[in-house]
This record gives sequence, structure tokens and C-alpha cells, in this order.
Amino acid sequence: MSSTCHFQPAGLAATRPPVFCSSMRQSIPPPMSASFSLRSAQTVAVLAVTQLIGWGTSFDMLGVMGRVIAPDLGLPNEVVFGGLTIMMVVSAIAGPATGRWLGRYGAARVLAAASITFTIGLLLLAAANGIVLYVLAWIAIGAGGAFGLSASCYTAVVEREGAGSKRVIAILMLFTGLSGAIFWPALSLLNETVGWRLTFLICAALQLFICLPLHLFALPKPIARHTDGAAVQAAPVPLSPKAQRKAFLLIAAATTVSTFVTFGLSPSLLEIFRQSGASPALALQLGSARGVIGISARFMDMLLGKRGNPILSAAMGVSLMVSSFLLMLAVPASTPLLIIFILLYGFGSGVMTVARALLPLALFSPREYGLQSARLSLPQNLANAFAPVVFTAILDRAGAGMAIATCAALATMSLGFVLMLMTLVRGARASIPLLP
Repeated sequence: MSSTCHFQPAGLAATRPPVFCSSMRQSIPPPMSASFSLRSAQTVAVLAVTQLIGWGTSFDMLGVMGRVIAPDLGLPNEVVFGGLTIMMVVSAIAGPATGRWLGRYGAARVLAAASITFTIGLLLLAAANGIVLYVLAWIAIGAGGAFGLSASCYTAVVEREGAGSKRVIAILMLFTGLSGAIFWPALSLLNETVGWRLTFLICAALQLFICLPLHLFALPKPIARHTDGAAVQAAPVPLSPKAQRKAFLLIAAATTVSTFVTFGLSPSLLEIFRQSGASPALALQLGSARGVIGISARFMDMLLGKRGNPILSAAMGVSLMVSSFLLMLAVPASTPLLIIFILLYGFGSGVMTVARALLPLALFSPREYGLQSARLSLPQNLANAFAPVVFTAILDRAGAGMAIATCAALATMSLGFVLMLMTLVRGARASIPLLP
């Protein structure tokens, strides 16, 4: 099992001496590129498998199984798909506690707790015969999502890679972007072969017998430069406590508004294309292309690695999103317009997805990453929970034009927050006195 890490919360840095993992007291391997790449490859391999299974057996699952289980449970489709809203709300509420546990126990133990919690939720789903067990199942899956998806995964990377985690996180996001493509056909085949209850039991077995051992025993141990305690705590940008709070609020505002747009628009894209004159076949092709374009944006961030700047990436991503919405509002609908739109929007939203994960690492120390990321998940997951409902209502009542106009206004607001963050960071860096 990965040893326990007691990472110090952000507000205690100035009042308490550094606290390190037991493994941090061990000698650190020399910084040879071969050793580093081997550790990184091991980290990526373990977390890619567990994140693919995590997303595939939770958030992505209802896309295939929702309408299959609804008749057997005697529930309307909208109630069944409300499981995703329950998951997101519970994940949001559990986010701050997850951040504290990441600091206290380390990511490996929190990820292991996620595997157990996911297993419980999936077993409850397999046994569900009505609304009560179904809701309890999604409460458990929501808690598992808080403990085991995104924030905890990226914290595990930061514990093992330090400030050089950007490329590894970008590589991981390439894999998680494929979870639906892998699990949708797999779940569909399992359901046709053994039925939905055994399918959920198999998903529970994946969590218990694959993810749990990998989290406990296969991750490399965390590393730290124990010879220089200050280096472990050093933030990339020298912000005062007041400026840190402002930076956190700006990141929260920018990422929450942008995820509200992307998450809310995702289930409505095909209908927007159809209302804009696309045939059902073209709408489906454009919607499918968006996923491929988004993954290509993640690949670009992976290639940039340490040279990438998450704040500039966020500004570029949101700018592309704003441009795509304004283009849809200003130019009469046509097939070339829809193709240009999906190129701009798909690439911009893909870049912003990576930037959301990396922004805390650009402003806060590796020690604080888990805490800050988990705190950010609270507003983001709440936005994810309610955005599809809001955009569906706008689209049904006011049409595609109003939905796109709403997206344009919100994306412009998000861009404003990112530009304010850039100004704050520039001011902080400019205030650093030059050495003689």
C-alpha cells in the first residue's frame, strides 16, 4: 500500500512545520530520465485503468443502461437518468471533505475508499427493485465519484510527479476521454448476454478486484524533496493570502461557468444542430466529431508538457468557445457553418477541460493541489448536476438561438474571469524584487 501522506492544508503553511509522508523520509531516486519515465509510466498505467473503469461504471453507464433498467424498476426514464444528478450533487457536497482526506491520508487511500464505495453502489444497483434502492445506489456512486474521479486521481499524480505533473495529467485525460467509447459497447454486449443485473455485478467486481488492488499496491510511492522543505511548499506564483483567495475565487468562477456551458450543451447539441437545419445523420456526425476534436486538444496539451501554461490555455479555450457561439449567432445556418462551429467549440472545450485540471497546479503548491482541486469540485459538480436541465428547458421553450446566445454570454463571462486571473498573476510576478 502507498504510505500515508499528511499534506498540510493551505491555511496552516505559515503556522506549522512541514509534515511529510513516511516514504518522503526515504532517499529519493536520482533524477535520471529513465527512472522518471518508468515511474510516470507506472502511474499512468495504473490510473488510466482505474479511471476508465471508474467513469465507465458510473457516469457513462446510464447512456447505455438507463432505458434498459427503467421498465424493470417501474420508473420513468427521467427519474432513472436523475441518478446522474444525484451523483453530481453528492460528489459536490463531498468535495471539501475529500480535499481534507487527501491531505491527511494521501491519494492512494482515498482512491481505494472510492473503489469500495463504487462497489457498494453498483451492488445496490444490481439489487434495486424500486426507487429507494436506486436512489441509495446513486448516493453511494456519487460519494465514490468524489473520492475516486478527477481530483483524487490528479492529486495522486501530483504526489508522485510534483510540479512536473502537467504532462502526466494530460496523458491521463486522453484515456478518460475514451471511457464512453470503451464501456458503451462493452456494457451493451454484457446486457444482451447476461442481463442488466449481472452486468452491474460485473462492474462491481471490476471495482473490487481490479481497481482496489491497483490503488493499494500498484501505484509508485509519493516523492518529495525532503532535503528542502520549502521547495515542497513553494507555490509557482508568489501570492499573498488575500491574493490567493482571490485567485481561487476567479478559478472557481471561470471553471464553473465554463463547465456549466459544456456540460449543459452536451446532451442538447444534436437538437441544436437539427434546429439549425442539419439532417439527423449530419447532426450525429457532428456530435461524434466533437469528442474526437476534444481529445485532439488534450493531445496538444500533452505534447506541450511543462512548456504549457494552464492560464493561457484557459484563455485560448474559452476564446474559441466564445468565437464559435458568436459565429452561430451572426452567420445564417448552413452545413459549412456547423462544421466550423464544431471545430472551434470542440477544440476550445477540449483545451478548457485540460486547463480546469491544471489551473490549481499553476497557482498553488503541489502540497495544496488536492485540497484546492477538491474545493473547486463543489461548484463545478453542482453546475454539472443542473446545467443539462437548464439548457434543455431553454432549448425546448425558446429555441436554439436563445440557447446559443446564453452560451455566448456565459462563455464571455468565463473569459472575463480568466483575464482577471491573468492580470492578478502578472501583478504578483511584477512585484517580485529583482536580484542585484
